[in-house]
Amino acid sequence: MLAHKGIDRICVVVIVLSLLLTVFFMNGQALGLRSAARSMGYEETLFDTSRVHTIDIVIDDWDAFIETCESETYNACSVVIDNEAVKNVAIRGKGNTSLSTVKTMGSQRYSFKIEFDQFEDGKNYHGLDKLSLNNIIQDNTYMKDYLAYRLMNEFGVDSPLCSFVYVTVNGEDWGLYLAVEGVEDSFLQRNFGRDTGELYKPDSMSFGGGGPGNGKGFNMDDFLNRDTEGEDAEEGGSSGFPGFGGGGMPEGFDPSQFGGGMPEGFGPSQFGGDMPEGFDPSQFTGSMPEGFDPSQSANGDEQNGSGESGRSRRGGFGGGGGFDFGGIFGGMGSGDVKLQYTDDDPSSYSNIFSNAKTDVSKADQNRLIEALKKLNAYEDIENVVDVDKVIRYFVVHNYVCNGDSYTGSIIHNYYLHESDGKLSMIPWDYNLAFGTFQGSDATDVVNDPIDSPMSVSDPSDRPMWGWIVSSEEYAALYHQYFSEFLDTVDITGIIDEAYALIKSYVEKDPTAFCTYEEFETGVETLRAFCALRTESVRGQLEGSIPSTSEGQRTDDSALVDASGITVSAMGSMGGFGGFGPGGGPSGEGGASGFPGGGFGGGDGSEEGSSGFGGGSFPDPGSGSDGFPGGSSGTEQGPGGMARPGGSGRPSMGGGGFPGGSFGGFGSGDGSGFNGSAPDQGGGSFSPPGDGAGFPGRSESAVSGTAWLLLGCCVLVLLAGLFAALKYKRQG
Repeated sequence: MLAHKGIDRICVVVIVLSLLLTVFFMNGQALGLRSAARSMGYEETLFDTSRVHTIDIVIDDWDAFIETCESETYNACSVVIDNEAVKNVAIRGKGNTSLSTVKTMGSQRYSFKIEFDQFEDGKNYHGLDKLSLNNIIQDNTYMKDYLAYRLMNEFGVDSPLCSFVYVTVNGEDWGLYLAVEGVEDSFLQRNFGRDTGELYKPDSMSFGGGGPGNGKGFNMDDFLNRDTEGEDAEEGGSSGFPGFGGGGMPEGFDPSQFGGGMPEGFGPSQFGGDMPEGFDPSQFTGSMPEGFDPSQSANGDEQNGSGESGRSRRGGFGGGGGFDFGGIFGGMGSGDVKLQYTDDDPSSYSNIFSNAKTDVSKADQNRLIEALKKLNAYEDIENVVDVDKVIRYFVVHNYVCNGDSYTGSIIHNYYLHESDGKLSMIPWDYNLAFGTFQGSDATDVVNDPIDSPMSVSDPSDRPMWGWIVSSEEYAALYHQYFSEFLDTVDITGIIDEAYALIKSYVEKDPTAFCTYEEFETGVETLRAFCALRTESVRGQLEGSIPSTSEGQRTDDSALVDASGITVSAMGSMGGFGGFGPGGGPSGEGGASGFPGGGFGGGDGSEEGSSGFGGGSFPDPGSGSDGFPGGSSGTEQGPGGMARPGGSGRPSMGGGGFPGGSFGGFGSGDGSGFNGSAPDQGGGSFSPPGDGAGFPGRSESAVSGTAWLLLGCCVLVLLAGLFAALKYKRQG
């Protein structure tokens, strides 16, 4: 029997240390320590970026399935991923405008979504529950999406994993696709551990895809004629005809003054709704009415000046050739999608809560609203925003110049994550990055100012961005992170590695949207773009190039000259019925679209093209991706029609199930991960240098569950101390 005179004290110390260690390990994440990164399994299998993977879709009636793609109806199939088979999974068409675009093009190369757990709860592929197969539309480089996601991941942003996959159907070639991790349960567990928080995909126009019905509700006629007396009417021309603040056409507007003729048989009925009163498209000839100035919005603000809707120096980001889509595309989206605080009523944030990807309670809604309230007031930022993650997100996001995004003209294509009242952004959909959504002048987009990016001239309009540039401390941290990004991430290396990896697959791709020669030109352009963009950003960080739109308008003498490249060569909306650059004549890269190149069109032939006259509307037709109700033309463009020589559609024989072992994944413990604990991925990502000393690196708030566990531990500790003291007295 021990007789050491201090044995009781030793026992007390051991008990205390044991309990403290228990508290530390049980509550480390909630107390501010991030979970160590753990593999889910699929990171090293399907998302190994060192090779092109294979996916064979095994389905009884492919033709019948293709007919359902636009309705995003689930069909049963099996998939064989790198020779490993998974039976009885769900597949559907995926996308929003791209679904109708593919059909209009006469192609069957849709994007697909595969859900492993749709028919059997808990089924997964090495832990993965959802998988997107992107068809690489409007991307001659085959890697705009890929590069953006790789850059995000390389710089420590919580973002989807991706890899190239060569898809076959019933064993026959279909094409080279991009596999993208679904931002759903598996993604959340990989990045945030067990306490996944809440996930939203804010979208007021139902443009965002992401699920059946999400992307089907937008109607241009309803949008043009919606009530302008409410909140949206105050958003700098967010309703009415493109570029104008009111509902309908501007006062004195006479469509007979537009240059260019209408196609035979064209009528307003083909717009999917009625045109504004007095609109007669058959009279589109001549010039604009005397005194009409398209640079003026309804409230008198200059669209190319301080308004959010456009700030182009040369007819650039405003939409096309000087015709500014500010009223619609310079900030199309309601206040909640912009993450603006309105009031404490959850119904004011329907475009957030109706697009929740997790089960959301009333308490979750109130917590998010309170976070938005503080965010908009720039209060308590370190407790309502994950400062490190959000700044890293905007560094990469602003580098790649994506107009189809939160900072762009149509405000969507992002996920909002909330946990314990702390917000962060998750990237999504970058196939129109690198300036290809706007079809902009190359010099404009290469020099896009990092402190007033894209269409955001008023930071308060996008509060998730505004808190950064509204604080000297955070703006300095943002610049520091931007410098670190340029110094540590090998952008050219990722491009070169991907090119070497996929070029042979692109060459044989039977359903490609571009020719192999256009692919080569696209990759070369992407390399040049990134080199010039890096040069410009370094100049902006050093102060030799203005980093705001106002500064660049005042003095553009130091801007990097990018006139040697053509942005649309990388593939763009303008390549097929989208919102193309100005000045493109009819037949250049698809239909010329809105007169002068507002819709569709090829490259802007001159700086500051007027944007009116000299073109035609898209041909009337169904399933428009451009202006409502019209197809985008029939001529092949860089991002347009499929390669000549047949669709490459595989034969539809049912056949037997191909070889490969069956990946039988059990339902596990209900979480869908084979009974093992879900991964606690995410890990910490400390910036170079004295990371702990950076402003805004406060750790996450302690959750209610953590407090409960902590309280229990303290009670156990007190009980142990009481017992030890009582034992001592008895001794």
